[in-house]
Amino acid sequence: MRKLASALLVVAPVFTVAATFAQVPVAKPTANPMAQPAAMKTETSAPTPAHLLDQADLTAFFDGILPLQLERSDIAGASVLVMKDGNILLQKGYGYADVKSKKPVDPASTIFRLASISKLFTWVSVMQLEEQGKLNLDTDVNQYLDFKIRPAFNKPITLRYLMTHTAGFEETANDIIIIDPKQAVSLRDYLIANQPMRIFPPGEIPAYSNYGVGLASYIVQRTSGEPFEQYVQEHIFAPLGMTHSSFYQPLQKSLVQLPSDGYRSNTTKPPIGFEIFNPVGAGGISSSAADMGRFGQALLNGGELDGKRILKPETLAQMWTPQFRASDQLPPICMGFYQDWRNHLRWIGHEGDLIAFHSLFFVEPTQKLVLFVSYNSAGGGSEPRPEIINFFSDRYFPGAPEVQYLKNPSKDLKDAQGTYEATRRDDTTKLKLSSLFGQRTVSVDKNGVLKVDGAKDLRGHPVKCKPIGKDLWQAEDEQNRIFAIRDADNKVVRLAVDFPGVQLQRVPWYENQSWVMIALGSSIGILVLVILASIVRTWRRLFQRRRPRPEPQPGTIWLTAAPRTAAFLWVLFLGTIFVYFAVKGDDLLPPTPQWFKWFVLENFVTMVAIVISTIAVIAGIDAWGRNVRVITKLKFTFVALACAFLSWFAIHWHIIGPTNRI
Repeated sequence: MRKLASALLVVAPVFTVAATFAQVPVAKPTANPMAQPAAMKTETSAPTPAHLLDQADLTAFFDGILPLQLERSDIAGASVLVMKDGNILLQKGYGYADVKSKKPVDPASTIFRLASISKLFTWVSVMQLEEQGKLNLDTDVNQYLDFKIRPAFNKPITLRYLMTHTAGFEETANDIIIIDPKQAVSLRDYLIANQPMRIFPPGEIPAYSNYGVGLASYIVQRTSGEPFEQYVQEHIFAPLGMTHSSFYQPLQKSLVQLPSDGYRSNTTKPPIGFEIFNPVGAGGISSSAADMGRFGQALLNGGELDGKRILKPETLAQMWTPQFRASDQLPPICMGFYQDWRNHLRWIGHEGDLIAFHSLFFVEPTQKLVLFVSYNSAGGGSEPRPEIINFFSDRYFPGAPEVQYLKNPSKDLKDAQGTYEATRRDDTTKLKLSSLFGQRTVSVDKNGVLKVDGAKDLRGHPVKCKPIGKDLWQAEDEQNRIFAIRDADNKVVRLAVDFPGVQLQRVPWYENQSWVMIALGSSIGILVLVILASIVRTWRRLFQRRRPRPEPQPGTIWLTAAPRTAAFLWVLFLGTIFVYFAVKGDDLLPPTPQWFKWFVLENFVTMVAIVISTIAVIAGIDAWGRNVRVITKLKFTFVALACAFLSWFAIHWHIIGPTNRI
């Protein structure tokens, strides 16, 4: 997605607002599901003349931008495909599939790992079975499972909610990517062991969920009677002639020599290895640029290619019908597909991210376009893809819709000010702490200009969003938009951005990063002083015995053992965690069961620290009942408050908690 949306959503992806923006699932396709909203049909300024969309110009364009991206972002290689009206205009590889052997990328045969682009194939599979009357999109998914999704909010989850990422699941990261095939688990076992909590009522707030898509892939497996990997192979890949595509992880023997290597953060280091993604239907696909071109062509042909049909035209039209969005001035999420707007183009498709691979696949039905790009290194994740889709759109289809910035914006735009976190997050697991560091502060000045802390454009400049309508902003000199969502009391509770699968939710005051980090730093600082004072006193006892020790001042007592022990435990424990993650950085894989033994140790140390901190708090209270100086009472009080805060911090942010669901 656009870099602005990525910056806003961090890690890592709609609620009922005003009556004018009702957000209920759409049951029937519109006559033209890709038509732009009426409010978007504005006059445009004289556009820059479009370049001719042909092989020669496309080659010049990609030969100019791709090598620069590879060098700038330390990317080993990339694979590109552009089609229009069923004709391949560009199919080319750049860089290397294997840096060590200098093996070049072949767009016809080199297989890339496409991650979340997998979701489109899962949803096509669901709709195939829906066409056959075997699935109902609005039925409780528990009817199709041999285990139960836990009840919540007195409302069942349906396939339609899964398709629009509005089932309400929190994020789950355990075992999501593994490298060792021996650690692989079955789809069913993964879903049972890692069922996330539901933190939002179904159908109300988008929270992008790999688990939800994995659930749908298991429903395909259960309903069809075929393993999911086999089902897609026989009912999508084979009919479309996608001979270099597979959901098997690792790949079957016939394809095992074809995948590109993947590189983490430095292409001079060995490749990361084949990333096994769980659950398979959410991110397990491997494919080539040529094969993705065949898939895109089938979509643009109404679900048919070379006489083989995978979907009925009316089914595909239904899948491309907007299902859920915060405002008709923002791109919607459809049935599994989501839209990305640029100029007057309405791209529809999906992007995908693993540790090493980063890809985009979009079609534009009006122009009969297919655009596919995949990178095999971690550097392909932030800037390269927005550059491709934006620069491509501007070069060949210039002319952004003209907007009028409000000259006298309403004062209630300032209601959007505050601190926000992504709706795609871990709320009840050990990874909740990541939400604290992913918060973003939003400010609105007297002219209604909105800024988001950390949001920058492709040049690295802060993004300024100017008001263009009721609770609606657009980035200056760009097309990214933000919409404020209000509750029944007219308070801004969330912000919607261009990516419809995730929103930004206002953070409650007690989780606000600004005061939490100050309190955390102050608490650790107080305990560091306790440690330093203890070291100084110990040094004096051991090495200054010949000197007469000064008598303590009347009415003074030294900190008891509990506060000092708590200080050492908290500082060493939190310091070790900080140093470990600072050193490891990008080399950390997503959590696996191998982490559990360390989580057990973490829980034990935290529990001991909390118990001793409780004693320290009691000592702080007791100090006020003693006949000692006020400064001494304050000393005990500050240490007690530091211990109390760190105990709350550890419990609230789940530093201590269950180890088998993180």
